[in-house]
Amino acid sequence: MSSARPNYVTQTVPVWRRWAVLGLLGLGVVVVFGRAFQLQVLQRDFLVQEGDKRHIRTLVIPGHRGAIRDRRGEPLALSAPVEMIWAVPAALLESPQHVYAVAKLLGRNPKDLQDFLRNRKDRKFVYISDAISPAEAERVLSLKAPGVFSEAAYARYYPAGEVAGQVVGFCGRDGRGQEGLELAQEAALAGKAGARRVIRDRTGRVVEDNLESKDALSGKDLALTIDLRIQYLAYRELKAAVARNNARGGLVVVADSTTGEILAMASQPGFNPNNVEDRKGGGSRNRGITDGFEPGSTVKPLLVAQALELGVYQPTSHIDTTPGFFKVGALTVRDEHPQGDVDLKVLLSKSSNVGAAKIGLALGAESVWSGYQRFGFGEPIYSGFPGEASPVLRHYSEWGQIATATASYGYGLSLTAMHLVRAYAALANDGLMPQLRLLASAPQVPPQRAVSAVVASEMRELMEGVVQEGGTAQRAAIPGYRVAGKTGTIRKVADSGGYADKRHQSVFIGMLPAEHPRLVGLVMIDEPGAGDYYGGLVAAPVFSTVMQGAARLLRIPPGQMNLPTSPIAAPIPTRQTVALPIREPRT
Repeated sequence: MSSARPNYVTQTVPVWRRWAVLGLLGLGVVVVFGRAFQLQVLQRDFLVQEGDKRHIRTLVIPGHRGAIRDRRGEPLALSAPVEMIWAVPAALLESPQHVYAVAKLLGRNPKDLQDFLRNRKDRKFVYISDAISPAEAERVLSLKAPGVFSEAAYARYYPAGEVAGQVVGFCGRDGRGQEGLELAQEAALAGKAGARRVIRDRTGRVVEDNLESKDALSGKDLALTIDLRIQYLAYRELKAAVARNNARGGLVVVADSTTGEILAMASQPGFNPNNVEDRKGGGSRNRGITDGFEPGSTVKPLLVAQALELGVYQPTSHIDTTPGFFKVGALTVRDEHPQGDVDLKVLLSKSSNVGAAKIGLALGAESVWSGYQRFGFGEPIYSGFPGEASPVLRHYSEWGQIATATASYGYGLSLTAMHLVRAYAALANDGLMPQLRLLASAPQVPPQRAVSAVVASEMRELMEGVVQEGGTAQRAAIPGYRVAGKTGTIRKVADSGGYADKRHQSVFIGMLPAEHPRLVGLVMIDEPGAGDYYGGLVAAPVFSTVMQGAARLLRIPPGQMNLPTSPIAAPIPTRQTVALPIREPRT
């Protein structure tokens, strides 16, 4: 039996097909390797950068802002550690129950928070809280809500509140100074932020934080010349006086006459820098530096000092103020209480406008102007404080007889409270006018010679009559101390022009102890509306209370005292007699 074997037909594969397959495979390899080369070599930096954008974040490490303290180290502005809660909107929205819980802990309406997140769903980072305490932040984080994290920051806190608010100022939400010394000293106070780079997952959680970092640098602390004890006393008494007199506002400035250091500076209306809503009104303005006003009768001692310095008058000279008014061209100068023939002490104690006008006209416009210039009325204070007002003192060449007469009793020029305090400090400091300063670190500028030591001493003795029996400021007296000073009852400019009949600024400025003054203080009550408006009745009692407290706090003895050595600008000259003609005004 034979078996049949199957026949197989052998087919030959065409050569071209083999090469075609190999070619396709080779092309695929080339494409893959080419693409790999493009991604790994040509586009590597770009792709790494794009990947980093999605996963690597730079966290800012805030720099600690420097503290502001008073002369005794008491804090006026501090930066406290706080936390800011932030979220990845898409991640948090995936868990509605956590949205509700987070909103409740943050004091927000759950629906409002949900809408807020939905409107920002495409973002990877949004803040959902203001600054909160670390303990509050810990409670929020304990919910373990997806996409919710915290960030360390610093918030500014003002322990003295309204008491020192206008001097210190405040910072905005970004931590930068916006008013007061916070703004003026921004460069010194501000710390430099640091940074660290971290890797986050898609929900924002840090999965690696050992990348490069840069440490934050703290700002410098700022020491002021302000004494918080005296500042509080000035603030308390001023606020009470403004309320008691139904006044529009007011200010108090207390300075050390030998060093020029400002020990207290308060004004009303005030504001609390810890309260954001308080910052929107005009209460943040430091009126002692930013507001100018006509000084009125408070310039009369400076005018008399110039007259004594030039030798035109002597301390015992007499001036006839009869019959209580005086015609200067179209101007009629009047005294509220005519005194007849008066010496310089009575002229100041009764504040005679007629007497002052006659002295000014006798000196002449140039001498009156030069005297005011020597007391610093023609130059800024250079306090470095934002918004410092410049003085207004027209050149004497623009004065006529009327302008000379009115300038002699304090009208037609504008000053700040600091200008007056600096000028009176010269009389207190034996004729040497110190540079006023708020910063303890400010360089001590040598004082300027305003008048001789002899004239300064004579002026202090003359000004004591203002506070003594029969003077306009008996309420400025302080038991146990000799006080020298001057009142001012200044008519304000009316909105329609000219001077208003019922709008006044009540001022008293003085020094103690009069024999060797250590302190100079100024009180101004703006538009008192409770009846009294004379400086001796409204401002003088505030001066008495504040300065008595300051003397007690600084342990200034009532009698003779040991003063710190003041830098001497020039040898102390004696008064020289200058022969100037006595000019009678033309009618």
